[in-house]
Amino acid sequence: MRVLVAEDKPAMANLLTRALRREGHSVQVAYDGHEALDLGRCDDNDVILLDLMLPRMDGFTVIRTLRTEHICTPTLIVSARDAMSDIVLGLDSGADDYLTKPFALDVLLARIRALSRRLPVSAPANLVFHDIMLNANTHSLHRNGRVSSLTRTEYALMDLLMRRAGSIVTHDALIEAGWGLGAEVNEGTLYVFIRMLRTKIGETQLLQTVRSVGYALRA
Repeated sequence: MRVLVAEDKPAMANLLTRALRREGHSVQVAYDGHEALDLGRCDDNDVILLDLMLPRMDGFTVIRTLRTEHICTPTLIVSARDAMSDIVLGLDSGADDYLTKPFALDVLLARIRALSRRLPVSAPANLVFHDIMLNANTHSLHRNGRVSSLTRTEYALMDLLMRRAGSIVTHDALIEAGWGLGAEVNEGTLYVFIRMLRTKIGETQLLQTVRSVGYALRA
């Protein structure tokens, strides 16, 4: 699963990130409320772990804003604020669950598994960027009337690039998407797959190399 961790304390953010990645989850971290809101608006989060005492914007405001914008990503508040009034306010603001600090990691992971079971089961949506369509059901790439079948790895890479179209996707993020967390895959192997994707796209200018950083899909 893709988990957004909104936590301003670096030590706690690192602890949560390591624990979640050991369980096979993909993790991104927001260190303040504005960043949490921006990342929370993305449609590729499966679960949000939300601290309340964030700088620039508190967690209550973050979750209320997301719910006002009809963003229904399952959200677990993880906070040192253990007063009953805070718990009630957090849940009434739109959170799905509330866990007080300190907590056992096993309990946190169990709460995340419980939230994941609430995720709706729906047909995957096709992704469209510029004149490219990625068919989620057939794992094929459509452009200018041409249809190209993708391998599992090619599809995983293209899916991530299209979801983050316009932004730079790092080598590490692409390797994790294509081969899994902790895979011993070098950038040369990744380049070979990117070259194959460029061939199937049929135009090298759309899939751009960002030297020493990663790749970006840009019109």
